Amino acid sequence: MAMEMRQQLKMSQQLVMTPQLQQAIKLLQLTRIELQDVVRQELEENPLLDEVLDPDEAREGDQQLEAAEAEPRDDQEVTQESFDEVNTGEETLRDWDSYLDGYNYSAGEQYNDDDDRPSFEALLTRRGTLADHLRWQLHMGHFSDDESRAGEEIIGNLDEDGYFRGSLQEVAATCGASDQLADAVLVRIQEFDPPGIAARSLQECLLLQARALGMAGSVVEAILLGHLKDLETRNYRQIARVLRCDLDQVVTAARLIAGLDPRPGLVYGGEDTHYISPDIFVHKVGDDYVVMLNDEGLPSLRLSPHYLEARAGGGLDAKTDEYVSDKMRAAQWLIKSIQQRQRTIFRVAKSIVKFQREFLERGVEGLRPLVLRDVAEDIGMHESTISRVTTNKYMQTPQGLYELKYFFNSSLSTSDGESVSSESVKSRIRDIIEKEDACKPLSDQKIAEMLSDETVNIARRTVTKYREMLKIGSSSERRRHF
Repeated sequence: MAMEMRQQLKMSQQLVMTPQLQQAIKLLQLTRIELQDVVRQELEENPLLDEVLDPDEAREGDQQLEAAEAEPRDDQEVTQESFDEVNTGEETLRDWDSYLDGYNYSAGEQYNDDDDRPSFEALLTRRGTLADHLRWQLHMGHFSDDESRAGEEIIGNLDEDGYFRGSLQEVAATCGASDQLADAVLVRIQEFDPPGIAARSLQECLLLQARALGMAGSVVEAILLGHLKDLETRNYRQIARVLRCDLDQVVTAARLIAGLDPRPGLVYGGEDTHYISPDIFVHKVGDDYVVMLNDEGLPSLRLSPHYLEARAGGGLDAKTDEYVSDKMRAAQWLIKSIQQRQRTIFRVAKSIVKFQREFLERGVEGLRPLVLRDVAEDIGMHESTISRVTTNKYMQTPQGLYELKYFFNSSLSTSDGESVSSESVKSRIRDIIEKEDACKPLSDQKIAEMLSDETVNIARRTVTKYREMLKIGSSSERRRHF
């Protein structure tokens, strides 16, 4: 067969991921705090962006934005114009939806230059670590140089829970000391605060805490030394029989042990607590639920009047005019991206409220099965857009604060042909276990039968899966012996 070269015309459509479109998608999935940071950075880098503090100026800014968008531009490629040209009205909303479907920051106090108060940076501090706390105690104690070096090495081998995970032989070899010295230093460090620190096992950690509380020689110490397995299974009668003491003493000792800290190092470790600020508020007004966006902390933006006037006056050279034009288009796109992000979140939240009205009225038992496709079809968007919107976004409802993803869950069938959400079934399993007899805990099979009596068709293995997701132990682990 002969080979030949030929030219052929072909028409096709494709979505071009321009930087502007990538920015719009990125803004959609940011949290409100992250969005504030992005806006602050853009305000610093783009001179065409201004923050508006006066509501009247905000309305003027909207008019300026519309006027700037209406100005004719230089010739561009059609594909680029489709992303740079931002119009107003329903047509814009449809265009933005198609783009996305394809895939009161408060102004700080103004201080005078002669203000003699310390700077903000001077007030910053970092959180003390467990190692810092222990080294301070080490340096405050009476340790020789060799002991201090061994102590530093031991502290460096503690994990975040406060356990010593190294080897005393390795510590001694590293410091050029004897095994006996390393062991003696470890014993002294185990007397540091917090109690139970530098233990080599859970048993040793609890023993150190018990002895620090003056319980040496007590029933508590005896249980920790030889009856941890019976303590785990709550076999108190067996412990009392072996220790030849009253059952009440064993129960009291078990309660004291339960109050000890199995991970003493975490009080100085872990991450700082991050408080969640809701993106949406849902209020009940009469018989209806009203959805409100939380715009607190999000600056109102406008195009800088100074640069717009300079550009309109025609006094800019070609290079400066090109720079101002580029920055103006970037500012227009950012403002519209934020506006569209807020509209999209509002529409998704309103749809969720419509589907989950029973939840708002009754709580978890009223939660209905819901998937991304349901909301996507309801508001005419793609499932991927719904997924981005619901990530790390929170809704404050009359029932509490929930992530938007919480309202999406699978369904289980009932004997009467209805469906029930998996979250409501989990809640029911938790309620059943909380009300069971602690001496005769219910098996997963029995819980499945009880749910079946309530018309919920569920297998034993599904009950087991949900129970483990709720971090609830098995029936043998929940059994108590009195």
